[in-house]
Amino acid sequence: MKPRIGVYPGTFDPITNGHMDIIERALGIVDQLVVAVARNAGKGPLFSTDERVETVQDEVRPLLAKGFHVEVRPFDTLLMHFAASVGASVLIRGLRAVSDFEYEFQMAGMNRRLNPEIETVFLMASEGVQFISSRFVKEIGSLGGDISSFVSSGVAHRLETRFALPSGKKLELGGSTAK
Repeated sequence: MKPRIGVYPGTFDPITNGHMDIIERALGIVDQLVVAVARNAGKGPLFSTDERVETVQDEVRPLLAKGFHVEVRPFDTLLMHFAASVGASVLIRGLRAVSDFEYEFQMAGMNRRLNPEIETVFLMASEGVQFISSRFVKEIGSLGGDISSFVSSGVAHRLETRFALPSGKKLELGGSTAK
């Protein structure tokens, strides 16, 4: 029996605790997970594709140490072409709220028409991370707000560095202040 390979696509600009929740739960469904980082320059990402891939790799490293099979790869093709190229049989999509469902439902239908061999699986975000979005994290971080409950300390540090906060203004990181 061949391993069940799943693809979890996204921009991950930046990867949040909500993304990690979906990644960890997806590993209970698939044998191998490919976290597919979309180049998507049209969204005007804060971080380059290479930076986002590196950040996601850093975030999934503890899962690799536990024996999970997670790979992080960039892609700039049609998602269904990418999924087929890695041998995926499952697309993983996270849902935060009802508002996500309509778009995701339409996308799943289109993807099914493009490749009926690849099934889309929706995972509802866990209660504690349902409200987290990369867009809000970037906005809060850019204004010097506390993002420690939305992203890991490593991601918070990358955001702080990117925003190059003026001297004396610091991001709160889990009860301690980081420079």
